[in-house]
Amino acid sequence: MLKRSIVKKAILKKSTLKKTTVCLWLALSASQAFANLSAGDLKNFGDKAELRFGTVSNFGQEGTFDAVVTLNNHSANALPKGKTNWKIYIHSVKRILSTSSTEFTFKRLQGDLYEIAPTDKFSGLASGSSLQFPYKARGHIVSYSDYMPRAFIANSAGDSAVFANTDTENLEQFIDPFVKPEQFLRFDIPKDLYSVVTTNSRYQTNLVINQLDATNENVKIIPTPKNVTYSKGSVQIDSSWKIIEVGGLSFESDYLQQRLRESGLLLEKTVSTHIPKKQVIELSIDKKFTSAEAYELNITGERVVISAGGATGIFYGVQSFLSLLPVQKASVQSVPALRVFDEPRAPWRGMHYDMARNFHGKDAVFALAEQMGRYKLNKLHMHMTEDEGWRIEIPGLPELTDVGAFRCFDLTETKCLMPQLGNGPNKSAAGNGYLTAADFTEIVKFAAQRHIEVIPEIDMPGHSRAAIKSMEARYKKLLAVGKKIAAEQYLLSDPQDQSQYMTVQSYSDNSVNVCLPSTYAFIEKVTYELQQMYRNAGQKLNVFHMGGDEVGKGSWTASPACDQLIANNDRGISGVADLKPYFVQRISEITSKRGLDIMGWEDGLMYDPNNTFNREQLLNKRIIANAWDNIWEAGVADRAHRLANNGYNVVISGATHLYFDHPHEASAGERGYHWATRYTDLTKVFGFMPDNLYSNADRTFIGAEITNLNGLVGRILPPLTKPEHVLGMQGQVWTETIRTKTQLQTMIFPRVIVLAERAWFKADWEGDVPNIQARDQAWREFVTTLVGKELPKLEQSGSAFYLPPPGAVRINNKLKANTSLPGLAIEYSRDQGKSWTSYQQEIEIGNAPILLRSRLNSVVSATASLN
Repeated sequence: MLKRSIVKKAILKKSTLKKTTVCLWLALSASQAFANLSAGDLKNFGDKAELRFGTVSNFGQEGTFDAVVTLNNHSANALPKGKTNWKIYIHSVKRILSTSSTEFTFKRLQGDLYEIAPTDKFSGLASGSSLQFPYKARGHIVSYSDYMPRAFIANSAGDSAVFANTDTENLEQFIDPFVKPEQFLRFDIPKDLYSVVTTNSRYQTNLVINQLDATNENVKIIPTPKNVTYSKGSVQIDSSWKIIEVGGLSFESDYLQQRLRESGLLLEKTVSTHIPKKQVIELSIDKKFTSAEAYELNITGERVVISAGGATGIFYGVQSFLSLLPVQKASVQSVPALRVFDEPRAPWRGMHYDMARNFHGKDAVFALAEQMGRYKLNKLHMHMTEDEGWRIEIPGLPELTDVGAFRCFDLTETKCLMPQLGNGPNKSAAGNGYLTAADFTEIVKFAAQRHIEVIPEIDMPGHSRAAIKSMEARYKKLLAVGKKIAAEQYLLSDPQDQSQYMTVQSYSDNSVNVCLPSTYAFIEKVTYELQQMYRNAGQKLNVFHMGGDEVGKGSWTASPACDQLIANNDRGISGVADLKPYFVQRISEITSKRGLDIMGWEDGLMYDPNNTFNREQLLNKRIIANAWDNIWEAGVADRAHRLANNGYNVVISGATHLYFDHPHEASAGERGYHWATRYTDLTKVFGFMPDNLYSNADRTFIGAEITNLNGLVGRILPPLTKPEHVLGMQGQVWTETIRTKTQLQTMIFPRVIVLAERAWFKADWEGDVPNIQARDQAWREFVTTLVGKELPKLEQSGSAFYLPPPGAVRINNKLKANTSLPGLAIEYSRDQGKSWTSYQQEIEIGNAPILLRSRLNSVVSATASLN
């Protein structure tokens, strides 16, 4: 039931109680003069009233949690009693199941948007009063980012106002603290074995790496080259040196010249076949290299030679050379004498970026691509369409971006999509926007210069709500002016479809109708325009990613168009189960005639967890699958092997280790989802072994240690019989909780650098039974270079990145502190963060609470408390 928070003294005099009652009655009565709230009323109320979320308990009914919305009316406006014209809208990515309130109606619109409206029984909310709205939802809530900002109040005229205290990325401003086990643990049946970190537990965990010495004193290149031989001494480079390339390497030489200029070295650049013996950095083509990505770097005496079979290898050699440079800018730079022979372990070294859930601007893509190039990652998988947004201009279909690239308070969805993911009612809010065709062309060209292939993803037939609603808006607009044929040309939905389904993201209208000819006309149009953008960039579109994942069960079951297609049976379609493979076959036909390979998420290429679609029915030379769903006890981690063994190419994309939208540690303050694993720290990424898939099974979802994977799933998992079909690995970042560029970068960096290490270099410690001691030592040496050189260079580039908070203990009133990345500075504060002191060694601190944080130059971590 709706509860009121009325603060009373233990004993009230009769006259005082009567006075309070009269005042409350007057406030509510006065509000009836404007029972229908105006835009100004909404603004005044939203500015002053406080809306808060709070987790009550994750320990109730299994698979659910209890939470509460509290509304504190600090405004001068009362909410009038009874059923009036205002409604409150909240975002909840966790599907709300029920509430016991009789004073409100409560319904989910689509996705995470919920509407709370007063009924005739609503007794009003006076100024100075509070109310609580309890609810039960699916899953669990254990972190601030599980809730969404920008709740708002609106009237029936379409006016709206955000509750000001929720219009922030400081989530603690409107979310009650997580202080009890039933709030910060996910469940108690079974027991949640992932403990939430504390400052003390961090300290104990950090002891392992802090007790190891970085024994290798050589300057390390990241990612680690296949073979390095160090010589005695070093080479001093100054402005008297020259860059000489033999021709055809203009970008690589220009890039080298620019990066050297940023380090303080002003070198001339020439093109010549006559190369001096001294004080030269030579970029040369050597036909002895059979691999396009292999290179040799030779630094000896007064000469640096970077040789390879082509521009890609030269670029990677340039990056290794630049990796040797010190962080500090200087007019003379010293690099060690050495010789490198290098090539990658795998041809696919990728990073997936979801710009569709929330859009972060063109510059965010450039920044990501630049860092990918520096660490020799070569595939940028751009997830550009989703339920919540369409992010790429398609000439001739302006509605895709006019409507589908923006979310605002328009429940008709003719001007924009309805609000989702905490962006609130305003079209100008963070997360909205798109790339123009010119923007995308520029990105493709920028990436190609850094030898990165951009893989565009147009996610269908599920996850397609933005496209569907955009084409419905187009349909209505053209139909209104009598252009019925044009209106139906690219329609993605069947108006007569009565199919009922619910996706994991709580959508019931996001499946493209695969039985409509207009669906395939739409795909033809989109692929054609994408190809044109690549051609305008001087590149070739090679791979079209169709998505294909998480199609709502029940899609197309009550579609007349699909009933007719099944009845005709001219494509061998005998029932609804044949419709998804039919869709993939049609995609295959469209793309193969355009000379494209296709790519999809693993479940988009399978009937069920065990059976792939018939590879022989798909025409493309390559069909590539992202193998992502590897919650070990679910028994589907073997789909990577099943797909590869059945002739599909596979990119290892496992969620338990390679999803960078998951938290950095198990803490309520860390951003990110936690459906696959409670956290993904740098050591998990570093320890991932793409060639030994099952050996990565470390812990179950609840946190239990896995010692026998076959025993856990109850069957023998299939081995990989066709390893040549595994192309490599890639990291993923999904952006449901990531609304700003800074948030995006702190989730990606520095995890993507560690990803690059594993994607490029196969370590000696890897195997079905990894050598843990050797791995820990390799990690210690990697961290030395990461902290000493790579993170400072990342800072210089202007990118934000994550630093882990320090660990600390108090022993006999003395402070001992450490960090999981030795080399970071540690600071402490005795005055709640007003001033900070550098921690150097064990010191006397007394018994008062203190705050701690890690620092690297201008970058600081979140604050840790030691009570």
